[in-house]
Amino acid sequence: MIQVNNLFNNNNIKLIAQHGHYQIIEHQEDKSVTPYTAATAYFMQKMNVKRRQLLCTLNGEAVKIQAGAMQWHTGGIQMNTNVGGLGGLMGKVVKASVTGESAVKPIYQGAGYLMLEPTYNHLLIEDVASWGPQGMVLDDGLFLACDANIQESINRRTNLSSAALGGEGLFNLCLTGQGAAVLESNFPREELLEVVMENDEIRIDGNMAIAWSGSLQFSVEKSTKSLIGSGLSGEGFVNVYRGTGKVLMAPTMGGTTMVNNNGPEQTSNTSSHGLLQSVASSVLGG
Repeated sequence: MIQVNNLFNNNNIKLIAQHGHYQIIEHQEDKSVTPYTAATAYFMQKMNVKRRQLLCTLNGEAVKIQAGAMQWHTGGIQMNTNVGGLGGLMGKVVKASVTGESAVKPIYQGAGYLMLEPTYNHLLIEDVASWGPQGMVLDDGLFLACDANIQESINRRTNLSSAALGGEGLFNLCLTGQGAAVLESNFPREELLEVVMENDEIRIDGNMAIAWSGSLQFSVEKSTKSLIGSGLSGEGFVNVYRGTGKVLMAPTMGGTTMVNNNGPEQTSNTSSHGLLQSVASSVLGG
């Protein structure tokens, strides 16, 4: 029998989202401050920069999490790495090197509480099956946790030019199956646009799509029929997602500000760096 005090009855902790055995909590204020950090903490709180955590309340279920994300767990919860021998480990290492995720995602199963490390990013709970039979494809580094029965695979661009020009990377993690996944995003859910298409398309100027249905065809195309017209329009090439499915789109590229020419300015901390980053990661393992 486990009883956790000052968690569910703490006025500074707010439950902001819940789905199944997943609960997202948000610390309303950072009370562990010093005279030297108080001013920063005050303005962070005013600008909605708050610590958030994922709490998994398990009753026999199993969840798979990003390596190193566990903060604490209670009760009869057991962890296993589900490596599957040397060959399985090498396969996971290869997948991880090109998707920005951890090579081994530990599985926790049992009855009790599993709390993940706090983050200042926003946490999103997604129903994987709602993205279609071919699952959901994630931008690099978004994965935080999912039900253990969710299958992982690598979604590869059909051609190198799409990866090089589109800035979305050559490989992405794809999740399929029945269950939920939790993503760690730079943007809150209320700022993200969800575009649902049926035999249609969406054209995006920049790598602002953070997740999309695996059934969609991705390509990079000129914004107009002619190359000269694309150059004169100021848009150049655009990312095109075509078919039936969904796209979850950020309002701007991660960590950007708008510049004078009314276009997004890409900073160096974006999660997806296109072809060069994908190739370098796969070769160097970093």
